[in-house]
Amino acid sequence: MRKAVVGLLLGASYLSISLTVATLFWRAGAGWAVGSAVLIGMLGLAAGVHNIIARNMAMAEMRREIESVRQAHRLLADQLESTDAALQTLSDTLHEETAYATEALASEVRMLEDLVARMGETLMRQPSAPQRAPEAFAAADRMDRREAALLETVREALAENRVDLYLQPVVSLPQRRTVFYEGFSRLRDRAGRILMPAEYLAVAEPEGLVPAIDNLLLFRCVQIIRRLAKQDRKVGIFCNVSLASLGDESFFPQFLDFLSQNRDLSGALIFELGQAAFESRGATESRNMAKLADLGFRFSIDKVTDLELDLQDLARADVKFLKVSAEVLLSQVLEVEGRMAVRGLKDLEAADFASMVRRYNIEVVAEKIEAEREVIDVLELDVAYGQGHLFGEPRAIREAVLAETAPPAEFMRGALRRRRA
Repeated sequence: MRKAVVGLLLGASYLSISLTVATLFWRAGAGWAVGSAVLIGMLGLAAGVHNIIARNMAMAEMRREIESVRQAHRLLADQLESTDAALQTLSDTLHEETAYATEALASEVRMLEDLVARMGETLMRQPSAPQRAPEAFAAADRMDRREAALLETVREALAENRVDLYLQPVVSLPQRRTVFYEGFSRLRDRAGRILMPAEYLAVAEPEGLVPAIDNLLLFRCVQIIRRLAKQDRKVGIFCNVSLASLGDESFFPQFLDFLSQNRDLSGALIFELGQAAFESRGATESRNMAKLADLGFRFSIDKVTDLELDLQDLARADVKFLKVSAEVLLSQVLEVEGRMAVRGLKDLEAADFASMVRRYNIEVVAEKIEAEREVIDVLELDVAYGQGHLFGEPRAIREAVLAETAPPAEFMRGALRRRRA
């Protein structure tokens, strides 16, 4: 548009000049022929001058466009250089973060491997059935063949990492939203048959194998917590820990060192003890529980059979959860003078029991709930959490996940081989 306007103005200027010059010649007496010739000549000259001016203008316009392109190219090059630098910085940062995360995970696995290795060495030092076997008949007096075979199955399951993790949801009441899981261990024999705790604990406890099972369970619980954290799922896991592990002066310092380097687990990992084990703990176990509490870890007491609790002692030990089966909890409620009270706490309204426990920052979990009627009954007692088959049975973690969380079996196999040598 700008070029058209300029061309039109130049054309009008050329025509005006040519007419003026031709008119001057005509007035000077040159006649129409001479005037016309002059006009034509002037128009031709104007056309030539116009072409020269137009080319110069076109060249100037082209130079301006080329300069604009060059300027844009320089800006683009600068921007690309800046972007490349930013990408390089981002790449370096991601590389550093990945290296740090990898090193942290490797460190964690090395620590857990060391714990499992120490567990194997502990098993190695323990007397075993084969070492007692020279007096075959004396051994048969203490243990029948079925128990001996079951014990050997337990040993093999530990050596071959045939210890599976099962998770059962713990839900909030009355919403029934999963807020925790409890981890259970299950052993498998060579044929893949599942061994339940009631079946193998009878032979595992006298042989000192329960801490080994608990520690393998801990290994898997930690790895599952890490996996859930990657999915941004803030769910805690109750993990059983034996009194023997808390009192083991060779194992516990390594265990404490690992947890001190991974305090971020404290919000998700809850250590669980039975009521009988908690009440029979000694000074060493109490001191080690306090060390875990100083790191921010919490405790839970399960297998509660007596509601006449020392709540101050529980609070001092940083116990935050109290698991009572629905059957036991409801069986302790009785009618006293026309009102519902708790057996042994007859001055306390049954509905106030959970509230009284809560004043010590302890929550009651009604476990082993299997019927809707039980849900209604425990809600009347102001219980905040429930667990049981009604809300979900313990489910095995998929084999692919177990493979990722499997502890190093070679440590256990080597330890058992050395023990039998």
